[in-house]
Amino acid sequence: MVQWQINRFKKSPSKDVLAGFFEQDIQDVHQFQSTHSLYAKTPLVRLSNLAASLGFQDVFVKDESHRFGLNAFKVLGGIYAVGRYLAEKLGRDIETLSFGELRSPEARELTGEITFISATDGNHGRGVAWAARELGHKSVIYMPKGSSVRRLQAIRDEGAEADITEYNYDDSVRIAASHAQANGWIIIQDTSWEGYEKVPLWIMQGYATLAKEAAEQMLEHTAEPPTHVFLQAGVGSFAASVAAYLVQHYKENTPKVVLAEPHQADCFYRSFTSDGDGFQVVTGDMNTIMAGLACGEPNPRAWEILRHCCEASFSCDDRISALGMRILGNPLKEDTRIISGESGSVTTGLLYQLAKNKSLIEIKTELELNENSRILVINTEGDTDPEHYRNVVWEGTYPLR
Repeated sequence: MVQWQINRFKKSPSKDVLAGFFEQDIQDVHQFQSTHSLYAKTPLVRLSNLAASLGFQDVFVKDESHRFGLNAFKVLGGIYAVGRYLAEKLGRDIETLSFGELRSPEARELTGEITFISATDGNHGRGVAWAARELGHKSVIYMPKGSSVRRLQAIRDEGAEADITEYNYDDSVRIAASHAQANGWIIIQDTSWEGYEKVPLWIMQGYATLAKEAAEQMLEHTAEPPTHVFLQAGVGSFAASVAAYLVQHYKENTPKVVLAEPHQADCFYRSFTSDGDGFQVVTGDMNTIMAGLACGEPNPRAWEILRHCCEASFSCDDRISALGMRILGNPLKEDTRIISGESGSVTTGLLYQLAKNKSLIEIKTELELNENSRILVINTEGDTDPEHYRNVVWEGTYPLR
C-alpha cells in the first residue's frame, strides 16, 4: 500500500539551485498576484485534535480549495506566467504592473490577441484558461486520456477550447508543444525541456507564494517553524517551489520535505531508488484517482531542487488518497472540516499511515516523526470532481481494508 525511499542525493542546496525563490523574488510575484480583486490568502487550518490523535504536536493544513474561487492552487502559476509573458511583451517589469493594467484596452492593443495553450489533468488548465480569459486572450487546453469530463467542462466554462486526448499526460504535453510551435501559440506548461525553461520557472514562482503565505500564517499560531512538510510530487514543480522557498526562508530551521506520489506515476520514488544520478521516467497509462499527480517525467528544474532538498519519497496506493479525503472531510471534535480532492488528500492519508501503521515504524523513526513534530500539509485541491468526491467520502469507494 505504501513504499518509501530515503533520498540519498540530499545535500545543502547552493544559491544557484535556489535561484528565483529568494524572499524578494517571491515578494515581487506575490505583489502582482495580489492586484487581482479576487486575491485573498487561503486558510491555514490548525487540526489540533487530529494531531493529538496521531501523536504529533501540531498538524497544519494550507487549504488551497479556496484559491480565486477555482478550487485549486494551480491558478497561482497560470496567472503569474500569463501576466509575466504579457509584461515582457509590453517591455515592462511585472512588479510595476497591476492585473487591471494588463487587461486594459491599451495593453490589448499593444499585444494583440494571443492564444495560450497547455496540457493538464484539469486544475492547471483551468487556471491558464481563467487567466487568459480574464486578460482578454484565448486558450487551448488538452487533457490526457481518462480525464474527468466534469473537469473538462470546468475548463470550457472558462472560455477555453478544450478536449481530452487519447494519450497520457506527458504525451499530451508534447502534443501541446507541437501545436504551439505550428500555430504561433504560447505554451504555458509547468514542466521544462531544452529551450523551454523560462515559463516553467515563472509558474513555479507563482506556486511559491502559497508557501510564503503559509510561513506568515504559521506565526499567528506558533513562533516555532514546522519540522516537516508533506508535498505532492507530480512533475515536481509544486513540491520544488514550496521546498525552495521554505529552505531559503527558514535556513537552519528548514523542515524535512517529504514527497507523496501515486504508485502508477512514482517517478521521484523510482529516481531515489535508482543506481543512477539522473531521474527516472514512468511511461504508459497512469490510471490513478490522483489525476493531478499522474505525470511520469519530472521537471528537470524541479528534480534539481528536490534531489537536494527532499528527505524521502513515498509511493502510495489510491486508497491512501481516499483515506485522506475521508479524514479531512470528517474532522475530530472542533477541528475544521476540509473538502479535499484526490490529489490534495494523499499527504494526509500518508501521515495517518505513518502514525498508525506499525510496518512503517522504521521510516517514521528515520524521519523523526514524533510527539514534537509540527507538520504542514497542503490541500492542493477541493472537490474538483464532486461526483467522484461523494463516491469516495459518502459511498466508501477505495476502502482502506
